[in-house]
Amino acid sequence: MTLALVLLLTTLAAAQSKPCTTPEHHQFDFWVGDWDAFDFGNDETPSAHVRVDRILDGCVLREDYQDPSGTKGQSFTIYDVPRKLWHQSWVTNRGNLLVIEGRLEGDQIVLSGIDDSRGNALVRGVWKPVSGGVRETAVISSDNGKTWKPWFDIMFKPAATPAASADPTPDDDAKTVAALDTQYQAAVEKNDVATMDRILADDFVLVTGAGKSYTKADLLDEARSGRIIYERQDDTEQKVRLFGNTAVVTAKLTAKGTESGKPFDYSVWFSDTYVRTPSGWRYVFGQSSLHLPKEVRGR
Repeated sequence: MTLALVLLLTTLAAAQSKPCTTPEHHQFDFWVGDWDAFDFGNDETPSAHVRVDRILDGCVLREDYQDPSGTKGQSFTIYDVPRKLWHQSWVTNRGNLLVIEGRLEGDQIVLSGIDDSRGNALVRGVWKPVSGGVRETAVISSDNGKTWKPWFDIMFKPAATPAASADPTPDDDAKTVAALDTQYQAAVEKNDVATMDRILADDFVLVTGAGKSYTKADLLDEARSGRIIYERQDDTEQKVRLFGNTAVVTAKLTAKGTESGKPFDYSVWFSDTYVRTPSGWRYVFGQSSLHLPKEVRGR
């Protein structure tokens, strides 16, 4: 057996032992968090409290919903690999059931289905990361999609008072931070300002191996400018180390693309520091190495 074949089999075995780790599985990570839900345009009185976390080894997003009327609900959302679809099942303590499916479209998740409790009406929901949180809009059609009417429009903002729940285990925290850091790298690749803004702490600082430093505002301005177009921006060999309410992520980042029309292709080692805040984990400090020599990158 050749060395190349051994390495390939090892890689396949590792991938199979860690399901739900592809970029597609993390498309909906922007919804993970502890949220106060507001009717859009009303920032004073929350209409509900919603907590979204990853369960079953990170394969499922579980939403726990509670509103002042006593309505409680949960949804379970999973990426169905064979069909390349997001599937969500929603249930409530009022006996309601809604099953919707869809895909990532641009920077938003769009799911649709049939609501039997509303006379087999068609429904469509859209989740989109925006500055300050996540916006969910929904429309409904009673004439088989010929016309649509607004159903609801809500804004998820980090909860002022996080819900009481069992303390997450270190393994839960490590998976949350790992997913958040992967999501951040994907947002950089797409120049997704809203997601970057949500993950970065306001006093964030990045220091590079070349001795340059960047603030949160610097990185958001760069993403808005569109000067950098990525062909590739991802990391490997990711490890998370926890120290109480602080987590450090180390990984090797490979980036390829153009900046103001000039090509670049490099790899660096980096460390990202996250801190637990009342509204969830936030990326507070980053540090990268000098560009790695090509002979090191290929190992």
